[in-house]
Amino acid sequence: MLVEGAILDRDGPRRAAVRIRQGRVVETGLPGVVRRRGGERRLRGIVIPAPVNAHTHLGDSVSTREPPIGPVESLVASPNGYKFRLLADRSRAEKVRAIRHAMRRMRREGTIAVIDFREEGAPGEKLLRDAARGSGVRTLILGRPLLRPIDPTELSSVLSVGDGIGLSSARDESPETRRVVARACRRAGKWFALHASEAVRELPDSYLDPRPDLLVHLAKATPDDLRAVAARKVSVVVCPRSNALFGRQPDLAGMERAGIRMMLGTDNAMFHAPSVWRELEFAYVATRLRGRPVSTEFLARSALVEPYRWLGTPDGASISAGSPAVPLVLRLPADDPAYQVVTRTTEHLIVRPGRVD
Repeated sequence: MLVEGAILDRDGPRRAAVRIRQGRVVETGLPGVVRRRGGERRLRGIVIPAPVNAHTHLGDSVSTREPPIGPVESLVASPNGYKFRLLADRSRAEKVRAIRHAMRRMRREGTIAVIDFREEGAPGEKLLRDAARGSGVRTLILGRPLLRPIDPTELSSVLSVGDGIGLSSARDESPETRRVVARACRRAGKWFALHASEAVRELPDSYLDPRPDLLVHLAKATPDDLRAVAARKVSVVVCPRSNALFGRQPDLAGMERAGIRMMLGTDNAMFHAPSVWRELEFAYVATRLRGRPVSTEFLARSALVEPYRWLGTPDGASISAGSPAVPLVLRLPADDPAYQVVTRTTEHLIVRPGRVD
C-alpha cells in the first residue's frame, strides 16, 4: 500500500508518501518521489501511529442506563458510590461481556493500547485480563487494593496480577497509604498512579510526594500547580468529557504553556464511549469555548506520541521505515494534518493496513 498525503507523528506534521507492507512502514519520502509499484494499492490521506487511551475505568461498561445526576463523589466514591454498588450487583460474566464490547469499540477505532484503573482488587484485575484476551488492544492494568490500612498480602497480590497501582485522589488516601503503595510499586518495578485535583484543588505537595509516575485530571490545578508538576516531569492524563459532566475542565492551554507531558483518556465507561477521537474533538471544542485555545498539534501528541514515551517505547510514535509503529491511515485531506486528525477522525475514515495488504 502507498499512502500519499502527510505524516503526523512524534516529529510533527509533514507532507509525505508512505509505503506500508504487512502492517509496517517500509519506506517514506516526498509525494512523487516514492512512486507507486505495479498492482500496489494507493490511498490519499494521513498516516499516524495508532492512538493510546491513557485512562479508563472499563469495568463501568457494565452500566446500561443513564447514571444518576449528582456530584461525582456520589457516583464514583468507594465503597458506596453508584459505580461500586453497580459492580457489586453484576455477575463476573456480565462484566466480562461489557468490557469485551468496549474493547471491540476501541479496536475498531484503531486504539492499540489502554491504561485502565481497575477496581475490585486482584479479582477485578484478573477479570479484566480475561476480558482483554484476544482483543488486539494491549491492556495495562493499574489495580487498587481494597483494604485500608493497606494489607501487605493483598497489596502483593494486586501487584502480582497488574502492571501497577492506581489510587484515588490524595485527599481520599492517607499519606501513609500513598507511601506504602509507592514503595511497593518501586520494589516491584511497576507504575504508581494517582487521581489529583479532580473535584477540588489539592496542594501539589500532597500528590507529588511520593512522586507518582502518572497523575489523572488536574481539573482544579492552578498555573503554579501545573508548573510544579512540569518541573517534576510527571505525566498527566486529562479526561475533558467526563470532567465537563460535572462542570469543570482542565486548563489544557496552561498545560501546553507549562510543558506538561499530557496524555488523553476517556475515563468512566458509564459516562462515555471509550473513543479517543471523540475525546480529542471535545477537548479542542472545549478550549475554544472557554476562550483558551490549545494547539491541535499539542492535542494530537496527547493521543499519538506522549503515551509511547510514558510506556518507554518512543519509537512506537515514529512513522519511519523500520520503526515498530503500528500505522493507521486516515482518509482525510493532508493540508493541515493536526487539525484534521483532532477534529475530523471517525472509525469510518480509518484504514488498518495490516488488514488490507
